[in-house]
Amino acid sequence: MGQALYRKHRPKSLKEVVGQEHITETLGKAVKAGRISHAYLFTGPKGVGKTSIARILAHEINQLPYTDDTPHIDIIEIDAASNRRIDEIRELRDKVYVAPAIAKYKVYIIDEVHMLTREAFNALLKTLEEPPAHVVFILATTDAHKLPDTIISRTQRFTFKPVEKPKVIKHLKQIAESENIEVSDEALELLASHGQGSFRDSISLLDQAGNHGQKIEADEVNRLLGMPPEESMKNLLQAVLGNAGVPAVVEILDSLYDQGYQAGAIAGRLSGLLRRGLVQGTIAKESAVQLMEKLIEAPASYNSERFLEIALISFAGQSAPGHTEEASAAKQQEDKKAIPAKPKPQITERAQTTVKPKLKVDSAATAAARPKITLSENLWPSVLEAVKKRHNTLYGVVRMARPDFSEPGKLRLAFAFAFHQKRIDENSNRQKLADVILELTGQSLVIECLYDKLAEPFAIKDSTVQIMPNDGLTAISNIFGETELLES
Repeated sequence: MGQALYRKHRPKSLKEVVGQEHITETLGKAVKAGRISHAYLFTGPKGVGKTSIARILAHEINQLPYTDDTPHIDIIEIDAASNRRIDEIRELRDKVYVAPAIAKYKVYIIDEVHMLTREAFNALLKTLEEPPAHVVFILATTDAHKLPDTIISRTQRFTFKPVEKPKVIKHLKQIAESENIEVSDEALELLASHGQGSFRDSISLLDQAGNHGQKIEADEVNRLLGMPPEESMKNLLQAVLGNAGVPAVVEILDSLYDQGYQAGAIAGRLSGLLRRGLVQGTIAKESAVQLMEKLIEAPASYNSERFLEIALISFAGQSAPGHTEEASAAKQQEDKKAIPAKPKPQITERAQTTVKPKLKVDSAATAAARPKITLSENLWPSVLEAVKKRHNTLYGVVRMARPDFSEPGKLRLAFAFAFHQKRIDENSNRQKLADVILELTGQSLVIECLYDKLAEPFAIKDSTVQIMPNDGLTAISNIFGETELLES
């Protein structure tokens, strides 16, 4: 039976360990000087060499050769995940007083030590505090914060770190060459990225990809990882940030789901592309950061596919390249300067006037006239249009609301998703929406945001509402849509 690559290429000495030089150099000098501690604690992420170094150290302090083939009678490995009860630790405590059979030290390697029960820790504590001179403990864990302080304080602690990607790539390339595995540089990059600093994970995937007997390319690695093709991801991102619209986003997502790709994998790949675009300066910062925040939540959501779809639809068409809220604001200022001042109208007759909504609002004229217009369902589409032109990222969330105008002086917005409700509930976003409403209606409303999973977005319908004229009618006609003007 063949041996897994990560076992076959496991280091056999401290000098062979890659990426943990800050630990191996210290331990090597201590062993050479004969300064052996009675207890060591190795902490850090998975697959970075904690167990390998523990085994190497156990052999080197006993001056024994290490081949990783045959266990030594005086080097005892215990998996705390399956031997976590107090009975096992009591048995260990009784046996530590028995002298080693051959070696100088009896070494106990306890892996995943954080899994021990509280009673087991208490039983181990006394032995760690006053161990026999011939016993050395090496404790290893990925979750050091779960260990009692009383245990940690009785050990020499060494903190392992994720291995840098260039070192992982170099090591993978050496293994591939020794195993006659052809692999492209792009594939090596993906293998190292997927491992996230873990040699074991990266080497295991290299082992798996090498089974088909052909040169390993990036597409093969993506297939093994369940990651969608980069070209599909670029098309999806372009549909979201460009002008393709919601149908294109949904179509691409449905195609990816039909091919078996998971929402978490799609979200992760999109985040990577957004990060790359941010670094290269090809994607607007605000749009990218807000979308990345949502993509992080997708894998852990109750219905990840629907969550991802809603998140992308909310941004669809809102962040075309080169379009930012800052650019919109600047353009709006230029437009205002270009609009000539309008003379104050002289109204001599009362008449009903119907005007077409206009989205470029003359703030000065509005402040002077200061009309009082009732915000209602008929005016809400104009509010949405105004928000879209001035704060189009905000618009993508506001349009998902179900508005309630029943209480005077207050606007209630109900959202079916909590993240929409939280976004509008931010002070800056509520202020932007309130400013738009004030400009359109002359009213300062209290905006209340609610979470209601049954809430449905507002359905825009064609309607006509008439404005009753007053002294500011002409100015208002150039600003507002078909609305009802209330006499003050």
